[in-house]
Amino acid sequence: MADALGFTDEDLRRLAGARSYERGLGYLTAVSRLEVGETAITATVDGTDAYEVELTEDGVGPLTGWCDCPYGQEGNFCKHCVAVGLVVLGQADSVPRQRASATGRTELLSSWLKSRTREELLALLQEHLAEDRDLRRRLELRAAAAGEDTGIVRERILSLLDTRPFARYGYVEYADARAYGQQAAEAVTALRALTASGRAADAVEVAREALSALGRTYGEVDDSDGLIGEVATGLAEAHLEACREARPDPVQTADWLVAHLLDGLNDATDIDLFDYHEVLGEPGLARARELVVAAWRAHPKGWAEKYLMERLLKAGGGSVDALVAVHAADLAPNGHTHLVIAKELEEAGRPPEALEWAERGLREADSEWGPDGELVTFVCERYTRTGRIADVVMLRRDLLRARPTLATYQDLRTAARAAGSWEAAERATALEALRAADTPKAGRRYGGSVLMDALMDDGDLDAAWQAAADGYADQQQWLALADRIRGQRPADALAVYVRWIEPLRKQTGDGTYERMTELLLSARTCHQALGTELEFATYLAALRADQKRKRKLMTKLDQHGLP
Repeated sequence: MADALGFTDEDLRRLAGARSYERGLGYLTAVSRLEVGETAITATVDGTDAYEVELTEDGVGPLTGWCDCPYGQEGNFCKHCVAVGLVVLGQADSVPRQRASATGRTELLSSWLKSRTREELLALLQEHLAEDRDLRRRLELRAAAAGEDTGIVRERILSLLDTRPFARYGYVEYADARAYGQQAAEAVTALRALTASGRAADAVEVAREALSALGRTYGEVDDSDGLIGEVATGLAEAHLEACREARPDPVQTADWLVAHLLDGLNDATDIDLFDYHEVLGEPGLARARELVVAAWRAHPKGWAEKYLMERLLKAGGGSVDALVAVHAADLAPNGHTHLVIAKELEEAGRPPEALEWAERGLREADSEWGPDGELVTFVCERYTRTGRIADVVMLRRDLLRARPTLATYQDLRTAARAAGSWEAAERATALEALRAADTPKAGRRYGGSVLMDALMDDGDLDAAWQAAADGYADQQQWLALADRIRGQRPADALAVYVRWIEPLRKQTGDGTYERMTELLLSARTCHQALGTELEFATYLAALRADQKRKRKLMTKLDQHGLP
């Protein structure tokens, strides 16, 4: 299978994780409209909604998956991706034929287009332009960029960057961001065409307006996929290319650049002042230095002012002490700025001073939040190098008490094991600190405890079970624990699944029906391990009789083999 596809069942399990992989098993019959292309596999999966899935693998890079379900939109390889991957693996023998067919269709279309006359191609294009407004607008823009009317190009580029047609309640949601990004990308193409047509000076001015326009609206777009960021980068590159070609006034260019970098519109584009050193020359760079220094002196705590001043000093070969002075003018309360200073000093070959600044950051950190985690790691690494292992454990212990999280618990565990004190004393003290940091609550549904996470991370499932019974687990932690123990303790896991199924009987909605189906599948697995399939059949029959008016639920149970 791997030779034909480039991925295996184990790859799907690794990408999705055990829980999403198992959920995906229940969606095999919900996959429809499957299409295997040359490198991409697309399909629709019926869940709470009809979700579009795309798997990409070209035999060179790793398998990737995209799905427009809420979990998939967060960048996860979801259960719907798993289902599509498993269906494709199930027909792996036919994949080479399907890919060859896709390649053949592409080649046939290309050959057919090449065989058409100019008049036939123009007629075909006109036909599609009459039906596709977006295509017409894109080509109109390219035509304008190749012509002489810069005003039309400017107007069309700014309209391409306008988010209003895509915004719901003033915000471009994830579902609409892809379409907006594809439209906005045409603005980059048009700017480059403007430069290529010999109007680089015009392209400079239009690009500046475009960058400002996108900068103002970037915060109103859900750019989880980074498409809008790519457009912003493209606009910045098109502006720089136009500047290199047109060679605008260096001082005026410096004025615009520094103003753009200081007014917060650079978050999307990430323009670097010193990428323009050829365009600015010494007069422009001198003007930029003057403006940056003045801005920093006026607002030494401003983020943009600090960053530009730092870049100015580094690019100009400024002393490390000058850099330290810039950072020391605004020390973050969690010690992060102390860490930045420490790294600068260490890079300059002054490690004792670096450690002094880092330790000062630990002492001066706001007690409410505790010191920055990276700062603690920096100090611990330097202590480890000099054999101060006991000091490392002490720091990690203090951080756990100040910030009881799974990550701080794991860091303390690593340090104490290195010191040989974890099992002997440190673990019990750490768990007691986590236990004291939370209050047990009977039947809690949300807001699980770090204690539960730590015990499960240790693999101490018996202690985790007891902590859950004592009221330290929320619903998600109960279910995660049930998933972990059901191989050895299926009866206990079954009790958890049934407990969370019962409240769902009184609820309605697609999400509820999907959740109930998943829990029933898990319960069935437990009954199979216990050899009590008949008992599960009786339970399921009673549940279906009780819930028979919920037609969507009945359909979903049928789809997942729960008749």
